[in-house]
Amino acid sequence: MSKKVFIVKKSIVALLVVLALVIIVSPGILGRLAEKSVDDNLNWAAAESGDLVVSSESFDRGWFSSDGQHRVEIRDGNLQAMLQGRGGPDDDIDLPVLVINTHLDHGLIPVSSMAREKGSLAPGLGSAVSTLSVEFKNGESVEIPGKIYSKIGLTGELRSSYVLEAGSREDDGTTATWEETEIDVTTNPSTGDVEFEGKVGAFSIADGADLFAVDALAFSGRQEPTKFGFGVGDMKLELDTLSISSNGVKAGGLKRMNLDAETRLNGDRLSARTTLEMQSQAIPQFGELTVLADINLEGADAAAVGALQTSLEAQGANPDPGQMFATVEDDLKRLLASGFELRFDQLDITMPMGTVTSKINLKVAEEDAATFEWTTLLLATEASADISVPEALIDMATAMNPQAGAAVGMGFLQKSGDVYEMKAEYKKGLLTINGAPMPIPMGAF
Repeated sequence: MSKKVFIVKKSIVALLVVLALVIIVSPGILGRLAEKSVDDNLNWAAAESGDLVVSSESFDRGWFSSDGQHRVEIRDGNLQAMLQGRGGPDDDIDLPVLVINTHLDHGLIPVSSMAREKGSLAPGLGSAVSTLSVEFKNGESVEIPGKIYSKIGLTGELRSSYVLEAGSREDDGTTATWEETEIDVTTNPSTGDVEFEGKVGAFSIADGADLFAVDALAFSGRQEPTKFGFGVGDMKLELDTLSISSNGVKAGGLKRMNLDAETRLNGDRLSARTTLEMQSQAIPQFGELTVLADINLEGADAAAVGALQTSLEAQGANPDPGQMFATVEDDLKRLLASGFELRFDQLDITMPMGTVTSKINLKVAEEDAATFEWTTLLLATEASADISVPEALIDMATAMNPQAGAAVGMGFLQKSGDVYEMKAEYKKGLLTINGAPMPIPMGAF
């Protein structure tokens, strides 16, 4: 045997030994890391919501695979108060607990996962499948249809897919039906980044003569945390036909809705854009309604936005309006004093009698936060509005309430063809509507 052949064979043997170690030894070593990754991801999700508590009931760790159970409860807070009702202790309800049972196949190459559905040999800390159920205070448990298939990356990143096969369920006179659904979510607790994408098949819930049904729903997006206490990223949502019926009579719904939203940071300034296209189903005695909107926010102080959000979240489920304003006033002043621009580049509402078109722009100049007062806000603000209203809509409004015609009589709306128009501008305390100046007395504020 030549020396070269011997070296080649020796290399192959060495490779096989390494492969054997990866397959046989790594599962036991990585089992603990995989367990910790599962806990980290669940606890991170709970921390992000702020209203959930995750506890590990058990984790039976084997060499090649492990089985564990986690319980997710709603802690005392805004979400619990909202769900339990607003009428006081007599209206409180016992909130159920979400139970997650997970089978985890671990190892750099999770060979044991191939014995189950959607197993994978992709390298990582492990591959898992989870089932969900809801447990009530009386001990009753209801299984949630569908399974979650997860892959834990070498860095702890968790890729999860919720897979629901078509089916139906009937309980106490209520029937639910659904088509195939898959929702993919990738989380990384070390960075806080989240990516998601989902396609929800048609589903309906029927209770006697009442019906709620959706033909299809798709969404996608990503989010990354910021030092200001909120996340930025983008999201898209497409809804195809939402129907609501009550007592066998159609009560409304949507033909379609498309939403595209994005938030981003430029240094310590926040910008956002949202576009919306929504068309309703026919509303009884009115007809269909379509909304097109393009809304933009530019240059808001990110720290002030974060502080205002924190203050609002701390108000509880049923805040007193006066107390709430007193609590957030300083944060709101800081946001306004920092300056920003808010634009409605498009806000069109189409009704059977025509389309109302609007373009609105609001710009607040930056001021010294230490000397900011509500009266100075009027001098620091510039605004404009360009609005067109169909004549048929004005005629209908006037017929229903004669006082609605006052806007035409006072010159706020001027006839132009088959529409009424309003062009308004505001700058340094002076409001101009269709060319007519209307000073605003500063002493009134």
